[in-house]
Amino acid sequence: MKNFAWLFCFLIIQISAQTGISVSPPRVYFESVSGSSSTQKITVTNVSAKNSLDLAVSLSDWEYDEKGENIMHPANTLKSSCAGWISIKKEDNYFSLAPGERKDLDVTITPPVNNKDQLPAHTAVLFVSQMNPVEDVDTQGSKIKVSVRSGIKIFHKYTDIIKRKIEIKDLKFDVTKKTLTLTFENQSQIWTDGKIITDIINTNTGKKLTIEPLVFYTLPGNTRKVSLPINNLEEKGSYNASVIIDYGDNETLEMAELNFKYE
Repeated sequence: MKNFAWLFCFLIIQISAQTGISVSPPRVYFESVSGSSSTQKITVTNVSAKNSLDLAVSLSDWEYDEKGENIMHPANTLKSSCAGWISIKKEDNYFSLAPGERKDLDVTITPPVNNKDQLPAHTAVLFVSQMNPVEDVDTQGSKIKVSVRSGIKIFHKYTDIIKRKIEIKDLKFDVTKKTLTLTFENQSQIWTDGKIITDIINTNTGKKLTIEPLVFYTLPGNTRKVSLPINNLEEKGSYNASVIIDYGDNETLEMAELNFKYE
């Protein structure tokens, strides 16, 4: 019996160079007033070497868990959903692409004149899904049927100026895992993205350890727990960890410090 595999991502998918979809850009941001329509283009490309793809467009809702992983929901089920505001041309709901062929889709969003939830920001995800599975093999050499789909996250905000705010709730050091655990909350009314910058200094020797900056994405009300491994922590001693969350300009920085011992 042949197995069927459905693979999904938000960027580019390629399976053994047999089939794949590239959808760009991975995120689309709209800003408009109630009752006003705005349109942006997304580009869908068949990156397969030899397979034609039959594709369908659909919409869903999504949110993040505390680790930043995507959780999918049916369209129009989340309070923050804008899936019902989105439209595309009828002929673009289903289409086919030959190997290497690309197609532009016009995505239009029209927020209602009277929006009952009063939220300043809304989201949805637009999926482009392959409807004609192709033959492939898995890592064990077994024959499988493979379909792929790719998603674009859609964000909408009204034109009001909204101040972003991130607040650090906790910063701990796990000596057994040699890991800093950072907990922070997006207290804004809008999505807030940025990077986490971490510096660690051995207060006995002055030696500085640097962790690679970590990019994060959050939605309003999200609490995020992030593990920051200190892979180059070797010398015993006392340390000072400085963590900065940069999510805008110089006025939108959140900082925390932690003194700990590694023995």
